[in-house]
Amino acid sequence: MPPARLLSRLVLLCAAGAISVPAAAALKPEQLAIVVNDADPSSVAVAAYYRSRRGIPAANVVHVNIPGKPRRIGAARFRLLKEEIDSQLGPGVQAVLMVWTAPYAVDCNAITGAYTLGYDGSLCSKTCAAGQPSPYFNSRSARPFTDHGLRLSMLLPTESVQGAKDLVDRGIAAGFRTVPAGAYYLATSDSARNTRAGFFPRPGRVPERRLTVTVLRADVLDGARDVLVYQTGMAQVAGLDTLRFVPGALADHLTSLGGDLLGNSQMSSLRWLEAGATASYGTVSEPCNHWQKFPNPTVLLRHYLAGNSVIEAYWKSVAWPTQGLFIGEPLAAPYRGR
Repeated sequence: MPPARLLSRLVLLCAAGAISVPAAAALKPEQLAIVVNDADPSSVAVAAYYRSRRGIPAANVVHVNIPGKPRRIGAARFRLLKEEIDSQLGPGVQAVLMVWTAPYAVDCNAITGAYTLGYDGSLCSKTCAAGQPSPYFNSRSARPFTDHGLRLSMLLPTESVQGAKDLVDRGIAAGFRTVPAGAYYLATSDSARNTRAGFFPRPGRVPERRLTVTVLRADVLDGARDVLVYQTGMAQVAGLDTLRFVPGALADHLTSLGGDLLGNSQMSSLRWLEAGATASYGTVSEPCNHWQKFPNPTVLLRHYLAGNSVIEAYWKSVAWPTQGLFIGEPLAAPYRGR
């Protein structure tokens, strides 16, 4: 069945116009908690920098101890970790930022998917099955925990301390002014990874946001110097060194294991951040090519242009996010209050 026939009426309405959502208030620093792994010096250093730069309240800093930097942890260990984090959070905290690179998976779940929606062990016996629907998908809510009982989560990778600090600085810079930018959507020769192509926004100008939307049939985006959004479908994405990402840029590729951050079978989502993007997304276990397990291009752009922060817009764009890892600087909001 073609992807468009699977859309709900809500998503069909969304696809009619990229910025039809009323202006939204982005998540605020006092609504975000940061989780520090005291066993990881890089986590401690980056968390201190982030807290200082973003003005995160001291009461919103949670300390845990995860020795050894395991890429994956089991369900029992994760349950204890989540209980430890949640026990230290106040009711006003709407989202959580984990400041480390690993662990990034809980068995077959992404750690962000498991934290926000709850661990789903049934997926591990058949990872290509339909995922748990997210009640936050395409939501207008500005308070996910208050409205839906969900605390959004994101990972701020710390593999390079300086790289993480640069990422934080890009997120903050996104809030100063609206710059001319481009949103690029590539339908590639890899047909199995093109299931989102039916949801690409219409090409053209969005004058009030100084944005140009471009849809291409190509495997590589080469030489663009104004990238705010880049979404494609490839196992390996070439040409990243030729691009310039503007502060607050979102970029991801539909492939099986982009969220396996330290793996080498496919391109890690970390490569997007290293190239200059502010946030990205990838799955940690074989999801097959269900479009619902990846960011919906129109939904993502619509909420981002309406003023949502990175973490809100990305979470609102994924219908089945359990296997998906959200990474980056969560509070970046280029169109906040505009």
